Amino acid sequence: MSIIEKAARRIDLERAQAVVPAKADADTGIEVLPPAASVAPTHAAPEPVQPAAAATTAAAAPAPTPDLAQPAPADAPSARVVTRKVELDLGKMRDMGMVTAAGGRTALVEDFRIIKRPLLKRAFADRAEGANPGNLIMLTSSLPGEGKTYCAINLAMSIAMELDHTVLLVDADVARPSVLRTLGLPAQRGLMDLLVDDKLDMSDVLLRTNVDTLSILAAGTSTPRATELLASSSMANLVHEIAYRYPDRIVIFDSPPLLLTSEARALASHMGQIVVVVEAQKTTQHAVSEALRQLEGYTNVNLIYNKTRDIPGIEETYDYNYG
Repeated sequence: MSIIEKAARRIDLERAQAVVPAKADADTGIEVLPPAASVAPTHAAPEPVQPAAAATTAAAAPAPTPDLAQPAPADAPSARVVTRKVELDLGKMRDMGMVTAAGGRTALVEDFRIIKRPLLKRAFADRAEGANPGNLIMLTSSLPGEGKTYCAINLAMSIAMELDHTVLLVDADVARPSVLRTLGLPAQRGLMDLLVDDKLDMSDVLLRTNVDTLSILAAGTSTPRATELLASSSMANLVHEIAYRYPDRIVIFDSPPLLLTSEARALASHMGQIVVVVEAQKTTQHAVSEALRQLEGYTNVNLIYNKTRDIPGIEETYDYNYG
């Protein structure tokens, strides 16, 4: 056979290979395509969203093994997004004396504008190596009833009015969760469930609201191991994820009181900023001193002096000390 005849025969063989259909591996049932260079463009693999075409190809192949029957598509994680939306009654919140965008320019709105500004400034400022993210902000108090949940909600609502930030409000008072109750919402799965069940994803429990820039993470199912869970590496990984998932996000944690439980100190170890709410004319100096002693070693501790009445007949105001 001449060299020319051999070359012609080789070309014919290559053309024949170009139209060879996909074969199935007899051991695994996975489709085996010819080398990429020899696959004709008109014989591209069927798209996963067209099951009819896939069934036609598989008809001539041996039955696939159960583990490989339906491999997950490349964008499978997006299918887990089941985030629910809840409706905040903004009119009722306004009537309760809370910050809302539609509430107008009230003294309360102005107070929280003053309160949030230094917190926002520090949230994204340069920090020392190994320091906690500044956008993780914990609100706590010495004792119950000082208004920490009220302040946490108002602070979150005020930051949600910003043009450049989104807010995640986390109910971390796992012993006595009150964020959803205060907002008139039923209990939901949340923080504790994420820490207990590693199969849960944030999108499974996150609550989006009718305030586009505000989301809520409930406290979740009560557990006697709350302190250990809040101090765990799982919690450290979770707060790191929510701190960095969105570059514009501020995360507000409504924490348990410092003098009643150990959860608050465990939570504080993950925070970049801590705000202690002090009720005017009620919280004793001893209680405040003891609460601050619990936070020794934390450099970014701030105070909100809550429920002050500087002028008789004027609504409650808030004083903010930053240090």
